[in-house]
Amino acid sequence: MRNLRFRRAARTSVLGTAALIAALSLTACQGSDPAPAAYDAEAPVPQQPADGASAAPAPGTGTDKGTAGNTGTSGSGSETAEDSGSAAPKPVAASKQQRSGSGSLPTCTGTNTKLTVTSVPRPVNHMLLTVTNTGSKACNAFSYPTLRFGEAQSVPPVFEESKPQAVVTIAPGQSAYAGIRTSAADGSGSNGYSTKDLAVGFQDANAGSAGRMVSVPLSKEAYVDSTLAVTYWQTDMDDALMY
Repeated sequence: MRNLRFRRAARTSVLGTAALIAALSLTACQGSDPAPAAYDAEAPVPQQPADGASAAPAPGTGTDKGTAGNTGTSGSGSETAEDSGSAAPKPVAASKQQRSGSGSLPTCTGTNTKLTVTSVPRPVNHMLLTVTNTGSKACNAFSYPTLRFGEAQSVPPVFEESKPQAVVTIAPGQSAYAGIRTSAADGSGSNGYSTKDLAVGFQDANAGSAGRMVSVPLSKEAYVDSTLAVTYWQTDMDDALMY
């Protein structure tokens, strides 16, 4: 009888132990369940790449950043241009010096030149005006000579098509030329008259008068009429007699 009670007690103890172990196991399993709940609590974490991607341009922000980027690029380009331009000032300065040097040359006037005028067989009713630099420095012959035949009250017009591409510079001892059409070959001119008096004036860089007019003697009387005209100063006499 005593052995039977012991066995029952032992069985009860084993069953109780098993139940305790099962309960502990269940508790352990339930204790591990919070992990998914904790993962759910961290559910926003997958959006971190989007937050991280916010460093890349978003549709609205990206435009602003792109604009800023372009501005930065433009700024960089400007700096590059300035950097490249920093090497350019030398030639630019040289060009200014050349222009300044050209501008610093004296203007051709009656004091540093000698004027002569001659009749030419071709074209008819034409004369060639020659100006020779008698100074020790080159001079600029601007525009065209102003002429006054006899007692004329106005200067004759210029052949605009004869305008050279650059100012004519005359070196010491060298000459420049201007052609003069004294009258119409077909006699169509009006108010004609003959004279042996001719005065020639020079112009400055601003088309103003440069010095006094110079009297140029004529070997014989020249007949002039309303078609009287003159060319711009030329470096070649043939160019001066084309008009």
